[in-house]
Amino acid sequence: MKLIIAIINRDDANSVTRALSKKGFSSTRLSTTGGFLMAGNVTLLIGLEEGKVQEAMDLIREHSHSRKQMIPATTDLSVGGYPPVNVEVTVGGATIFVVDVDRYEHF
Repeated sequence: MKLIIAIINRDDANSVTRALSKKGFSSTRLSTTGGFLMAGNVTLLIGLEEGKVQEAMDLIREHSHSRKQMIPATTDLSVGGYPPVNVEVTVGGATIFVVDVDRYEHF
């Protein structure tokens, strides 16, 4: 048994969960916040058999997209009295952890 922990951009979360559900994968959805941009994410917990991991990861990859976003730099990043400028960062996509499950019980 495996557990996928998938941290997904909020903009992609509905598409990912619909695709997983359509293929028979159950998931638990948690609202989370990223530490860098303090932006909304969704963390999915997906318990599944080892042989299904790649299929689930392929679905997540297909429905999660990275994108460019401009964010204002903080005043801490300004140099020599010049005003801070906007910085382009890549956001979105998915961060996935796959972990072994030693024991599973359902009551």
